[in-house]
Amino acid sequence: MGFKSDIEIAQEAKLEHIKEIAAKLGLTEDDIEYYGKYKAKVDYNLLKKDNGTKPGKLILTTAINPTPAGEGKTTTAIGVADALSKLGKNTVVALREPSLGPVFGIKGGAAGGGYAQVVPMEDINLHFTGDLHAMTAANNLLAAMIDNHIYQGNKLNIDPRRITWRRCIDMNDRQLRFVVDGLGGKANGAPREDGFDITVASEIMAIFCLANNITDLKERLSRIVIGYTYAGDPVTAGQLNAHGAMAALLKDALKPNLVQTLEGTPAFVHGGPFANIAHGCNSVIATKMAMHFGDYVVTEAGFGADLGAEKFLDIKCRMAGLKPDAVIIVATVRALKYNGGVPKTELNEENLEALEKGLPNLLKHVENITKVYKLPAVVALNRFPTDTEAELKLVSEKCKELGVNVTLSEVWAKGGEGGIEVAKEAIRLIDEAENNFTFSYETNLPIKEKIRAVAQKIYGADDVEFTAGASKQIAELEKNGFGDVPVCIAKTQYSLTDDQTKLGRPTGFKITVREVTISAGAGFAVAVTGQIMKMPGLPKLPAAERIDVNENGVISGLF
Repeated sequence: MGFKSDIEIAQEAKLEHIKEIAAKLGLTEDDIEYYGKYKAKVDYNLLKKDNGTKPGKLILTTAINPTPAGEGKTTTAIGVADALSKLGKNTVVALREPSLGPVFGIKGGAAGGGYAQVVPMEDINLHFTGDLHAMTAANNLLAAMIDNHIYQGNKLNIDPRRITWRRCIDMNDRQLRFVVDGLGGKANGAPREDGFDITVASEIMAIFCLANNITDLKERLSRIVIGYTYAGDPVTAGQLNAHGAMAALLKDALKPNLVQTLEGTPAFVHGGPFANIAHGCNSVIATKMAMHFGDYVVTEAGFGADLGAEKFLDIKCRMAGLKPDAVIIVATVRALKYNGGVPKTELNEENLEALEKGLPNLLKHVENITKVYKLPAVVALNRFPTDTEAELKLVSEKCKELGVNVTLSEVWAKGGEGGIEVAKEAIRLIDEAENNFTFSYETNLPIKEKIRAVAQKIYGADDVEFTAGASKQIAELEKNGFGDVPVCIAKTQYSLTDDQTKLGRPTGFKITVREVTISAGAGFAVAVTGQIMKMPGLPKLPAAERIDVNENGVISGLF
């Protein structure tokens, strides 16, 4: 049998009608809204109904810092969910929905891979049910209302130089990062500097993913700070009376999307903020719905555990009242050797010295989960054919020293069958392990101390340096009553530091915070480190060049 691409595997699969998937959750046709045969939206009001059971057990899937060697976090989450289903557990997987930017750029889609995928993968990776288009429209409606307010007399005294709300589009387009608009004379608005972010970086996405219901969504939208007056006071979307119309645009998008894995496990795929610039988790509503209808829920958080898991635990769990029952930390021998200094071209060769050098990256993430957050964890080693027994043994021995078991995952090649070992260990942890979940900081600390807590406890930094501008912004935020919120640190995903070239587990470093802004609707302060861009660009050879569709409407080239 020759090698098959992810899209070929997905297109060959025989999918169950979505009403059959819904039936596995106890849902009738009256509970779902069809988007064709294989996709549906589920009414969030079903969360109000008592189904007589306790919420399902929540399993968080995270990983080491990402490398070009690949880790397979989403693939593992899907495969473990299928494995739990094979073990007779009523299981649901809850994932983020992809952005078009990475799909057409360099990263590819986000529907898993091999024989551990959510399907229909083409739909999920492209327009899906239109959620991101609705968010784009809501974001840009607010932008239009800001500029119209200024054009119509500026009753709120908004300072055009201090408008912080940017336009957005769900595409990698570096040309739009910084623009000047309102040109062409008085009839066409007031000229000002502006710019676009990618939709998943918009605060709308963060709000959408943290809202508990439509009322909460509307209240959060009203709290968005869009800029400041000439006197320096914050101006909100609520003062512009924009929040009602924005919520109306998002009403249907807020209903979680129900799809399935290749093996017929129900999957909620809903919302997807980036973890290096936002909180990197699917929607609270989808997670709660999965826990409402499933006995076991496998979810994921973006990038490495220093970003995705930290924000899942310190922001999402805090706001939503969630407590994970177990954590899966995904790694590969190849990625650990890359962390140990081996070039990508030589990763197939056994190299115990490099593996030992790169292993501290994994061990730091393990320590964070078990010692900072006090959660039970298992390492899922995503196995490649080139991994040697000596390499696998070394990883296992080092993790055992921290009291954490290593299980082999072969879900890419074998689907749920390849995740049985990981699933069994996750069940054991849930049933037997101690779980004293705690946050890495309390929100009543000053903003600088909360940032320092994450940097020192999670990244391993010696300290945090704040630029003069960042210190001034923090003082202004605390003066305006925004001091008591969680912090969302924007930094590179490739390193525990704010320098993407420092791999492994660096020591003796400081984190530099150069900007601090408020996402008042989402409910957190954003601390920007390094050169974090909220509008990516396309690479020299974008994935879009490989994507095509034939005369029968069959798409090729997606990965």
